[in-house]
Formats: sequence, structure tokens, C-alpha cells
Amino acid sequence: MKKPIAIQGIKGSFHHEVVQHYFNGEAEVVECMTFDSVIDTLLEEQTDEIVMALENSIAGSIIPNYALIDNHNLSIVGECYLDIQHSLMALSNQSIEDILEVHSHPMALLQCKVFFREYPHIKLVEAKDTADVAKQISEQNLKGIAAIASKNAAQLYGLNVLAESIQTIKHNETRFVIVRRENNHTDNAYINKASLKFELDHKRGSLAALLNVLSDCKLNLTKIQSLPKIDTPWKYAFFVDVTFVDYKDYEKAKSIIGLMAENFKILGEYKNARL
Repeated sequence: MKKPIAIQGIKGSFHHEVVQHYFNGEAEVVECMTFDSVIDTLLEEQTDEIVMALENSIAGSIIPNYALIDNHNLSIVGECYLDIQHSLMALSNQSIEDILEVHSHPMALLQCKVFFREYPHIKLVEAKDTADVAKQISEQNLKGIAAIASKNAAQLYGLNVLAESIQTIKHNETRFVIVRRENNHTDNAYINKASLKFELDHKRGSLAALLNVLSDCKLNLTKIQSLPKIDTPWKYAFFVDVTFVDYKDYEKAKSIIGLMAENFKILGEYKNARL
């Protein structure tokens, strides 16, 4: 029997929507309030797959999640891009003028901050999960408090949508990854994207030289993110995503990077969701 998929948040959250999209709406979910808890379900074998947000087109990378995948030697096996449309919702028979506080995840508040400049009377309060706030408003009959969440959450918890698409930049996407304990794919034919990690000496041109290798091997760099090494001040690990057409080109690049870089690691090989 297939195990459920662990998500950060509850049903109605954007992570839940990704599960519905990626697994065709057939998977059960384990609801977790933190990404550490999501990881724990995988390490304790309560789940075989989890969903984690890695970056947003407005707010940027969720850097701690890169570290979680790396530190626990987990493997990215897939990705999903979700159009994030934020709605403002509350109990019925209330207008925006009746709302005193809006609670939501810090990322959602950041993405919608321009909208709330028109409503200076509203206090913005950080919460752990978008959908969980919607659920609490519904279950506790909280008047004067609104949530920022998906329209799906409003429908699920019986709330009235006061405003739709309130994020500052209307085209707002988040990239989610599907993570397993290990990548056990055997067919390289469909693999055309990889997530890599490496460290470099703090020397002039070291990063440029490695990036030239990627280019020479016909790899396209789609993401680069640096993360400081906690135990070594002023030294950084680099997380990169690359896409390619021919797996053999990627294999050649791997062999060269392994010679040039320190602590070279493959975080995942999977199908590019952009194609």
C-alpha cells in the first residue's frame, strides 16, 4: 500500500495543491506544521515522498530547505511549479473595513504587502500556515480576523473571499520539489535536470571556471544559490540547478566538476517540469 505524502501545512494549503497536481489527486497527505517535521516523516519512514517549497518568483529562495535536503542526504526526484494566487478571506457578512487583523505565513504577507497599504487599520500577523489560519477562523468563528490563503482553502473551510489575487506581482509562482530518501530511478532517458552542490576554494576565478565547464558541456544553468558554511567562516557552498538535452553531456560535466570542486554532491536528477 502506498504511503501518504508529507506536506508543510494542512489540506487547502499550496503544498496540498501540489500533491493534488503532481500525484493526480490520488495521494493522502500527512499534515506537518514545520519543514523539519516533514523531513522527520521521511527519515522515520512514515512516508516515502514529501513535498517542499524551494523558491518563489517574488520572495526568492527558501534557503533553509536547501540545507535540510543536503544535511539529511535526501534526494530530489521531481518538481512542480504552482501559480500562487492569494485571496483574502473571512467569515461571511464582513467587509474589508471590518477586518482588524490579517494572519498568514510570512511569505504570503510579504507577497501581498502592497495591497495592505490601502488598509492601514489592518494589523498583519505572522502565522505558520496559510490554510491553518483559514481553518481556525472557521472553527473558532473569529470575527474581525482574515486569512491570506488559496481559494481552495476558502471553499474547504467555508469562508467568504473578500478579495482575489492580492499578491503584488500577479504572475507569482513557487517551485516545489518532490523528495525521497534516495533517488532510485533506473531510466536516464527522461532525466533532463539536476540539482547539484559543491564547494570551492576562495580563489579568483574558481567559480567562473566551473561555470564555464557547465557551458562547455552544453548544460544550462537555471539556478545558483550560495549558502555559508556554518563551521567555516567566509566559505560558501553553492547549490545549482542545470538542465540538459543529452544525459551524456551531463555525465561528462559531473566527472569534471568532481575533480574541480570540493564535496561535490548530487541532490537530485529528475524531469524538468518547465518542458
